Amino acid sequence: MAFGSPARRGERVEAVVPSLDPFRQLRRMALRQDDNRPSRRFGLINLLLIGLGTLFLLSNVLTNPVSQVPRVPYSLFIGQVDADNVQRAYITSDQIRYELKTPPAEGAPTVLATTPIFDMELPQRLEKHGVEFAAAPPAKPNFFTTLLSWVVPPLIFILVLQFFARRQMGGAQGALSFTKSKAKVYVPDEESRVTFADVAGVDEAKAELTEIVDFLKTPERYLAIGARIPKGVLLVGPPGTGKTLLSKAVAGEASVPFFIISGSEFVELFVGAGAARVRDLFEEAKKKAPCIIFIDELDAIGKSRAGSMGVVGGNDEREQTLNQLLTEMDGFTAKDKPVIVLAATNQPETLDPALLRPGRFDRQVLVDRPDLSGRRTILDIYAKKVKLSPGVDLDRIAQATSGFAGADLANLVNEAALLAARAMRTSVDQADLNEAIERVVAGLEKRSRVLQPDEKKVVAYHEVGHAIVGHLMPGGSKVAKISIVPRGMAALGYTLQLPTEERFLNSKDDLEGQIATLLGGRSAEELVFGEVTTGAANDLQRATDIAEQMVGTYGMSDTLGPLAYDKQGGSRFLGGGNNPRRVVSDATAEAIDREVRGLVDRGHERALAILRHNRELLESISKEILEKEVIEGDALKGLLATSVLPPEAVAAV
Repeated sequence: MAFGSPARRGERVEAVVPSLDPFRQLRRMALRQDDNRPSRRFGLINLLLIGLGTLFLLSNVLTNPVSQVPRVPYSLFIGQVDADNVQRAYITSDQIRYELKTPPAEGAPTVLATTPIFDMELPQRLEKHGVEFAAAPPAKPNFFTTLLSWVVPPLIFILVLQFFARRQMGGAQGALSFTKSKAKVYVPDEESRVTFADVAGVDEAKAELTEIVDFLKTPERYLAIGARIPKGVLLVGPPGTGKTLLSKAVAGEASVPFFIISGSEFVELFVGAGAARVRDLFEEAKKKAPCIIFIDELDAIGKSRAGSMGVVGGNDEREQTLNQLLTEMDGFTAKDKPVIVLAATNQPETLDPALLRPGRFDRQVLVDRPDLSGRRTILDIYAKKVKLSPGVDLDRIAQATSGFAGADLANLVNEAALLAARAMRTSVDQADLNEAIERVVAGLEKRSRVLQPDEKKVVAYHEVGHAIVGHLMPGGSKVAKISIVPRGMAALGYTLQLPTEERFLNSKDDLEGQIATLLGGRSAEELVFGEVTTGAANDLQRATDIAEQMVGTYGMSDTLGPLAYDKQGGSRFLGGGNNPRRVVSDATAEAIDREVRGLVDRGHERALAILRHNRELLESISKEILEKEVIEGDALKGLLATSVLPPEAVAAV
């Protein structure tokens, strides 16, 4: 839909204001009939072509004299020749047509045909019996057949051209329009219009984009002082933090044409199609300047060319598209009618350096996960869309959702509303929001997954071990809930730890406390049952990852010193697993492995010491959770308050 289309506005006015012209309806019907004329004409051409094809087939069948001559076996033909009843014969490669002297019966045909076989003696036989034979004369051309053969193929060609032309004129992406840009002009209406008031938790990013919107509205204030607005603004950040929502807010605030397209829509099978689409997009944008172009997932076409240079089989199509984008972004010279490019990506480290230099994408705006106040504001925005009970405390929800992005918070509120509707309640209460947090963090409850009594007992002691050790460890998280109800795909039980404060740094003591907490479940199994199970697989993986990062990334080893032995690889916002280790000597690699093993062993011994000292508390909480399946809130806080940190666990720090 074109931005500000007068036809659209005209239709809306006619739909609201009653017509006073008695002939307006007739004119409208006439226009509709005119609109249907191409389709009717297209149908008439189809009927004409079908009719001509049918006549062509009938002419080949009805006018062919060969098809009217009866065929007989070759043996009958030889017998008639030997009986001297054949007067003349015309021989071709696929048939023998001959004329009889005397028909076998009155009214029988005198001209017959047969299919020849390989017979070298046939000429001598015909000559012996006095039969006149010769090659068949060429058939006379049929005027009607010749006319059809010259008329039908051009009609088919014209029909195909009209078919593709109609698809292209109708806006469809046909075979003749694959080089056209697939960008859509985003025109928000009053109901779906998004503004900066609908975006929270990213105040710095909003400030940067507000300046761009202000320049588009009042450019003279900036041009008077000699300021130049950035040609490109790149929004970077983790998924779900609101990059696309910010772009829609810019469209809602700027009141200028807003072209929106995904980076993958430039990529095409045909070589050169992506570059042609880039040219077409910027040509359309320049016609409607000042305007904004938003390219979502820029990394689809903007990846660095360094990885494919000199490599056979590189993605030449993507590189041509990138080169065309670089050229178009350099070509903006009009200051009074600017074309500003907004782009979003989760992988800024993969983008080509030429794309990020000043003059193209002058600004990189970080759209990160919101802090405590940002989460509180986001919850306020989404809470207005649902009915909340009077006693709901959104501050507690914001405190418990550290690390959640804006999309996660929107999903949380929606899940809480679904839970309330499922329970036949008319409003969302605090319990619904708490349950929604657990659904987002741990997954859906699997009460249909029935555990055996001995397995349930192991899970109970395992989770209580996590809880006791986690409660005594330093850091900003405290145990809020213990459950032995299976959740998600693999969790047979879980211990929920919620942050009590916003923290952005972790000390060595904090990380060692996390390792001990993760090993608390396995330590409880060893202490109570004398053996371990497969339930601690994920705990061991996470504990080992933390220990490797402490040694190889954070330099927290007294033996190896403040050196980084891991390369910073992978994606900054999407994650990429463990960082690859640098090339080190065998002795250094062995020392790294010893340090990692030492950190995990110390955490294990620390967890065992805590659980031995609090054995009675471990038994009592485990028995209670086997009966109730879930312990949380003040009841859990009162039980864990009686736990004691032994001196040997303190000395292990």
